[in-house]
Amino acid sequence: MSELPGDLKYSKSHEWVRSNDDGTLTLGITDHAQDQLGDMVFVEVPESGRELDAGEACAVVESVKAASDVYTPLAGTVIEGNEALADAPEVVNNDAYGEGWLLKLSPADVSAL
Repeated sequence: MSELPGDLKYSKSHEWVRSNDDGTLTLGITDHAQDQLGDMVFVEVPESGRELDAGEACAVVESVKAASDVYTPLAGTVIEGNEALADAPEVVNNDAYGEGWLLKLSPADVSAL
């Protein structure tokens, strides 16, 4: 089992959220989630500017075992999706809490975190 970074918040559905110094949030899936899914073969991230409601499906991760929606725990506007994952979805397996992030979000209400 990998170490859980202490600077993250976690959802019950295995998403993580990191607060950035500029007030934005970075979201991804937990190491446990990627381990349960297996080798990633496809990742779809949202486009910049997309408005998300809390609990809304915002990304898709597909592995050799299954496809799974990723849900945002907070409402906000997508600033950036990790487009590098389109060519290298295995990064989610190799670095779930680092380069395997899925999207950056400008939260509607950061106190909801």
